[in-house]
Amino acid sequence: MTDEITCFKPYDIRGRIPDQLNEDIAYRVGRAYVEYLSPKSVVVGYDIRLTSKELCDALTRGLIDSGADVINIGQCGTEEIYFATSHLGVDGGIVVTASHNPKDYNGMKLVKEGSRPISGDTGLNDIKALAEKNQFKDVADKGTVTEQNTRPAYIEHLLGYIDGAQLKPLKIVCNAGNGGAGAVIDALESHLPVEFIKVHHEPDGHFPNGVPNPLLEENRAPTIEAIKANGADLGIAWDGDFDRCFFFDADGRFIEGYYIVGLLAQAFLEKAPGSAVVHDPRLTWNTIEIAKSYHGRAIQCKTGHAFIKERMRSEDAIYGGEMSAHHYFRDFFYCDSGMVPWLLVIELMTKQSKALSELVNERMAAYPASGEINSTIEKPPQLLKAIEQHYAPHAHSIDHTDGLSMAFTDWRFNMRMSNTEPVVRLNVESREDEALMRQKTADLLAHMKDPEFLGT
Repeated sequence: MTDEITCFKPYDIRGRIPDQLNEDIAYRVGRAYVEYLSPKSVVVGYDIRLTSKELCDALTRGLIDSGADVINIGQCGTEEIYFATSHLGVDGGIVVTASHNPKDYNGMKLVKEGSRPISGDTGLNDIKALAEKNQFKDVADKGTVTEQNTRPAYIEHLLGYIDGAQLKPLKIVCNAGNGGAGAVIDALESHLPVEFIKVHHEPDGHFPNGVPNPLLEENRAPTIEAIKANGADLGIAWDGDFDRCFFFDADGRFIEGYYIVGLLAQAFLEKAPGSAVVHDPRLTWNTIEIAKSYHGRAIQCKTGHAFIKERMRSEDAIYGGEMSAHHYFRDFFYCDSGMVPWLLVIELMTKQSKALSELVNERMAAYPASGEINSTIEKPPQLLKAIEQHYAPHAHSIDHTDGLSMAFTDWRFNMRMSNTEPVVRLNVESREDEALMRQKTADLLAHMKDPEFLGT
């Protein structure tokens, strides 16, 4: 009889403290990780949450009790574990983090050699089964623990993406949300001609200003207010483990992640025309057109970091982007970073002598988008089937890469189910016709709420 551990999710470990995740489970994860992968050495680190260090200590005990050597890089962001794993050439890495979850949650993200993600179908379920069984082999020699500061090398790597000497002076509002991004901004500051206006800058696991999640509209106000009060050139905000970053222009307008994907695709394709870029299926036309204009290849891939990273490797893609503000880079071990994107954006602003709004306004007008709209639906599969049948006669293309994507002459949509709750996520875009996009969005939402349409 094994104990069920409920904190294992499709891509990572995430659960409420202490009933779903605690030191005992963290220890078992360490033991199971080594039993499954047989690594000689593993990098560990932890985010700013109040329970992260103690969970990391328990995890470390599990790793060394199974014979692996541990390199602890201390408090860090998720991408610093990705960096350290590849930079140090070790066999794997684990970061203790729950990103933007409520403050009574914690979790872990696991990678193997080369910073490759470990998710449900690449070992996470096997690690879960071993942790639940809780019967581990005795080892003759326990591992060792050393501490190492990889941040200077990480900072040097980040600065390698841009020509810092060519940057124009800028005034930037940065909102770390009391997460971990502030320490990295402080380390970058002396290398850049940037005046940072720091909002909620100090790491604080109590989250006195709310959980760091800039996707929540109520969390954006402090950034917007600081931009306006200081006449800043742009604003940047991060989630807790800063693997996602969000942009605001000089007017305090929040820029949808979709248009940042296009902007970063352009930044890389300008430097390497003809390269491949990977994008998710939710909103696509802008990214596809930008890739074509640089003779590049726009490759559609199912949403989710494990899928994007795998596809980028197989296609040798230079960049990958999701509209949820995850941005992936070939030169960053095909991993996502919340620091590389804004560095590239400020370099683009300098090169083109344009404000952020000028860089995106044309694309926003060319492809107006609804932004993601979430609706609670009783029977999501039935809804998707009914929508497909209704719209199929007029569709130019129907795609099931991720949920349901349907394209027409001047507009398209993607509708997909949540993996974890009875929620359907809708994204709609059009060609140069905001009124059409709004009308089609309203039509789809009306169908979703109409019992007769669903035949119920």
